[in-house]
Amino acid sequence: MSILVTGGAGYIGSHTVLCLLESGFDVIVLDNLVNSSQESILRVEKLTGKSVTFYIGDIADQVQLDVIFKDHAIDCVIHFAALKAVGESTKQPYLYYKNNVLGTLSLLEAMQKRKVFDFIFSSSATVYGEENEPPYIETQPLGNPTSPYGTTKLTVEKIMQEAAKAYSQMRMVSLRYFNPIGAHSSGEIGEDPTGPPNNLVPYLTQVAAGKRASLQVFGNDYSTKDGTCERDYLHVEDLAEGHVAALQWLKANRLFSGFETFNLGTGKPVSVSQIISHFEAVSGIKIAHEFVSRRDGDLATFWANCEKANKILKWQAKRSLENMLASAWEWQRKNPDGFSSK
Repeated sequence: MSILVTGGAGYIGSHTVLCLLESGFDVIVLDNLVNSSQESILRVEKLTGKSVTFYIGDIADQVQLDVIFKDHAIDCVIHFAALKAVGESTKQPYLYYKNNVLGTLSLLEAMQKRKVFDFIFSSSATVYGEENEPPYIETQPLGNPTSPYGTTKLTVEKIMQEAAKAYSQMRMVSLRYFNPIGAHSSGEIGEDPTGPPNNLVPYLTQVAAGKRASLQVFGNDYSTKDGTCERDYLHVEDLAEGHVAALQWLKANRLFSGFETFNLGTGKPVSVSQIISHFEAVSGIKIAHEFVSRRDGDLATFWANCEKANKILKWQAKRSLENMLASAWEWQRKNPDGFSSK
């Protein structure tokens, strides 16, 4: 089977590409390299001993999409290509709607032209909004996300639902995942942010490496056990395996059509302060940090109920928090300047 992975050079995308190759799939990657590096794919090829067909381009480019779908017998699209920073989305909402929503529509239209019906979407727990109480479960009504980023994910899910109703052959899966952290066990691929990291763990590892003076913790007055935000952190390798599990499920259930959703997480909330203390224990390094005001768009706490993915996809997160943080630190140590280190 040939799989088109959009955004495949990015953090989650590259780990999923590696997992797909190890599972015997042929992979085509389309990435505009705005927030990623082609070096990640070169390293994936070296780790697996297998090749990836790579295109530099954008999902909004219908001409290039037509070429890709014409030149390859694509069986399924796994769609990661999106802007993903919650804070940035509150400052640049037009950019997020244009890229994440209109880009996805462009991709779906290209699929329809070439009669490609299997689609796996990189969604987010933010679609549950602030109305729902954790643990989030797929049967809860979708809420009102607290950021434009979350709203783009919710909008795409609604588009997928409507498309599945309108086109009976569509087989659409939305994977709602929580907070991926960590890096591949080899230390060769990991999270490589452009500029100051928007996410907690890469910022923390840069502080540990001496690249940044201190970690800012956004709020310590939330209604949580220690006042800091709580999230459901899962290892990026577990998350990558979740995408392959969804693909295998589609492959095994040819009679399925429509739209389906699955949470991917550990089901365990962990606070920012706990992440800091666990990282200090794993690395032996004291992390300088300070508490600052809350960040727009952040919820106090959320975590997943993953029973549906456990039962139907036969998937569960199995790597420990210590493993997540140790692998993130190993990636930082081996690659102090990310993919430009070597």
